[in-house]
Amino acid sequence: MKAQQQRRSKPKDAGRRVKKKISVLAAERVEYVDYKDVNLLRRFMSDRAKIRARRVSGNDSQQQREVARAIKNAREMALLPYTSRVTTQRGPRADRGDRGDRGDRGDRGDRGDRGDRGPRSEATLAEPIERAEVLELGTDLDDAGVADIDTNGDGEA
Repeated sequence: MKAQQQRRSKPKDAGRRVKKKISVLAAERVEYVDYKDVNLLRRFMSDRAKIRARRVSGNDSQQQREVARAIKNAREMALLPYTSRVTTQRGPRADRGDRGDRGDRGDRGDRGDRGDRGPRSEATLAEPIERAEVLELGTDLDDAGVADIDTNGDGEA
């Protein structure tokens, strides 16, 4: 019996009446939500271009569906943005302690005290390519895979 009495207690906000939010569509008597009516659709979007929720906008479920579909169509037609970039100015961080600007990396020491890294591989010892030719499609190659390239520009290979 005590368990039933405890469950029947009133919710915390039962005494407060919440005023029902009236939809913009109902207030302006909009019959059809058109994707080309950008000014109306922007009222249902946040500053970051997100679609506002029903509880924020006051729409019923059918109105919210129509508004969401119109916003998505307007985005597809590039009338509305998918996102709006919001930049914030960041100040200096105060939680670094005594590390200075190194973050949590610590002191890495001088590079000279690490010793030799060992022998270099052949790939790093290879000579750099001084000049490369871009071949057009249909260029004939010989048996070794080498193309006849016009080196002096006279039209002959």
